[in-house]
Amino acid sequence: MNSSSANFIMAYRLTNASDWWIEVNNSPIWQNRIFHTLAGLYGFVAVVALIQLVRIELRVPEYGWTTQKVFHFLNFVVNAVRSVVFVFRTDVQRIKPEILQHVLLDTPSLAFFTTYALLVLFWAEIYYQARAVSTDGLRPSFFTINGVVYAIQVALWLIMWWKPIHLMIVLSKIFFAGVSLFAALGFLLYGGRLFLMLQRFPVESKGRRKKLQEVGYVTTICFLCFLTRCIMMCFNAFDKAADLDVLNHPVLNFLYYLAGSSSKVSLGSVLWLKLVEILPSALVLFILRKLPPKRGITQYHPIR
Repeated sequence: MNSSSANFIMAYRLTNASDWWIEVNNSPIWQNRIFHTLAGLYGFVAVVALIQLVRIELRVPEYGWTTQKVFHFLNFVVNAVRSVVFVFRTDVQRIKPEILQHVLLDTPSLAFFTTYALLVLFWAEIYYQARAVSTDGLRPSFFTINGVVYAIQVALWLIMWWKPIHLMIVLSKIFFAGVSLFAALGFLLYGGRLFLMLQRFPVESKGRRKKLQEVGYVTTICFLCFLTRCIMMCFNAFDKAADLDVLNHPVLNFLYYLAGSSSKVSLGSVLWLKLVEILPSALVLFILRKLPPKRGITQYHPIR
């Protein structure tokens, strides 16, 4: 086969691939299938989180709203809202003014940050308690950081509503990138510290080995998750080709929300952003599936 024939075959295949992409994106049947699949995946994760929350409540009802219970509750809320958005995607597209669409799509991303920041807080408390260091400032810092993040996002929404210019969309994406980077560094710092501390203890017991593996797996998954989100949101902020409405592109929707983000994205970003929201959430819930013991718990304190 000569080079001209090979080039012709390659061009033919690329053309067919492009035709397939356009056909799927314009097909109501494929749109419904992909959106329903996304809704089902998010719904499945939400149900798993809710079941785990109920199991923990039945095991230790006397401890009230512990950090672990709040973590599973927020996981349920984030994934349930995502699922509902995809079930009623047509109605979401018709919401006016358009800023309400941004609010509905971006709020679960903020809640996703809060959910996993809570896990960082939990690990930080365990780490400092093990080192006999006061943890009084951790919870106020957690609430302050989240308050600042939500306040900035609300301000960005209001500015975008008042003057919807491209610069504000770029700033919004950069802000989400910064939030994701902050979360990634939190997992690296406190997950890494807790892992190294546990590693210094004797690992003869099966329970300690499991806890060491649990912290290591969750730290790695969440660090890569938020770091990938940060990198790709920065890429999207300055990539004009990323200006695609994902509610009108079901294939991008499937890959991107499987990866986890909101509003707008490019195909290149989609391919890199796999495994960053649905799958990590499912993996973390699976890893943290173990119920707390009924007695002798010292780390499960109610949130004040």
